[in-house]
Amino acid sequence: MRLFETIRAYQKNDPAARNGLEIFLLYSGIHAMISYRFAHWFHTHHMKFIGRWISQRSRRHTSIEIHPGAKIGRRLVIDHGNGIVIGETVEIGDDCLIYQGATLGGTGISHGKRHPTLGNNVMVGSGAKVLGPFKVGDNSKIAANSVVLREVPPNCTVVGIPGHIVRVEGEKLDHIHTPDPVAIEINELKERIAKLEKLLEET
Repeated sequence: MRLFETIRAYQKNDPAARNGLEIFLLYSGIHAMISYRFAHWFHTHHMKFIGRWISQRSRRHTSIEIHPGAKIGRRLVIDHGNGIVIGETVEIGDDCLIYQGATLGGTGISHGKRHPTLGNNVMVGSGAKVLGPFKVGDNSKIAANSVVLREVPPNCTVVGIPGHIVRVEGEKLDHIHTPDPVAIEINELKERIAKLEKLLEET
């Protein structure tokens, strides 16, 4: 798992981290990720029961639940970690930061891609819920306790329930430029209708 670069990422992101040995021995996020790497190897080599067994043992030990089917990039930092849930079809890029109580989950779809994809350098705040098979773009931030149910472009900050964009490229949005959630929903419905009409025409 490139342990040393992950430890350096913890030192960079956590001002309370005093040295690498302390991080390795005492930080639950490191322990959860070590277990995840083993569990993921077994999962991808057709030994899913063993992978799941490892992940459940890790959950009991660290209070962090990472499904072995998730795909996680390099240098993920899990800060505090208690209560974090990462679902089976989650994909996480490099250099991401996830705080305690965050959930990367689904919305009830039973098959296929059901969980979010995080780009590189994404931060998910404590207690945030990111639910569904969409992408959170590179360098975006999800504020604490937000509930995000739709795609987030790169370089954005999302807050609230349901989550809405308040900053783009570091610039705060005013009321005029804040995305209208109703208009977004209507546009998504129009796109779905267009796709269905196209399918009907082809049959």
